[in-house]
Amino acid sequence: MKLYSESFAHNHPMPDRTGFGIPHPESHMTLGQNLNPHLIWRELPSGSKTLVLLCNDPDVPSVKDNINKEGKIIPADMPRTNFCHWIMVDIAATDGEIAEGACSTQVTVGGKRNPPGPTGSLQGVNDFTRFMADNPDMKGEYFGWDGACPPWNDELVHKYEFILYATDLEHCPVKSSFSADDVAAAISGHVLAEARLCGTYTLNPALR
Repeated sequence: MKLYSESFAHNHPMPDRTGFGIPHPESHMTLGQNLNPHLIWRELPSGSKTLVLLCNDPDVPSVKDNINKEGKIIPADMPRTNFCHWIMVDIAATDGEIAEGACSTQVTVGGKRNPPGPTGSLQGVNDFTRFMADNPDMKGEYFGWDGACPPWNDELVHKYEFILYATDLEHCPVKSSFSADDVAAAISGHVLAEARLCGTYTLNPALR
């Protein structure tokens, strides 16, 4: 089972056009195009019934106090935690692909509702939902793809891990507004194979 992208190469930088945030010379960061990257998959295992797609950033600072603060840095050796950028279930278990920009073409204030995706698929809420919860101008339920937006003062280049699971489930048993944790519980014991693809991204001008 293999997962590729024409938007970026494995372990190489993702293009700015896929970012939720992009560099800005004065404010450090501004909103980007937020295009979902192209993905293509092949060589699914026998018995696959549906696919599940996740995208996680495992490099989010565990301490939030100095995120995007002038005169502060986030050291590369700070302990890190996970942030989910994309959750999709019930993808047909055939060789297929998602075109760049097919599921997201902009940042939607308050989050996208019913974002487009492959026929029959469902998309869950990503972690911008909780990240924006205290921002009255941006809060809401963020469904589907929302791209990279690491702190501009982080000394670590962030990784973005796309994981495609082949499952023996006809349908993933999750309810509306499902999270990555909900999906992990639902597919436990039902994964036949997985494929991974990793991109990188930073807003720190010293690391670009």
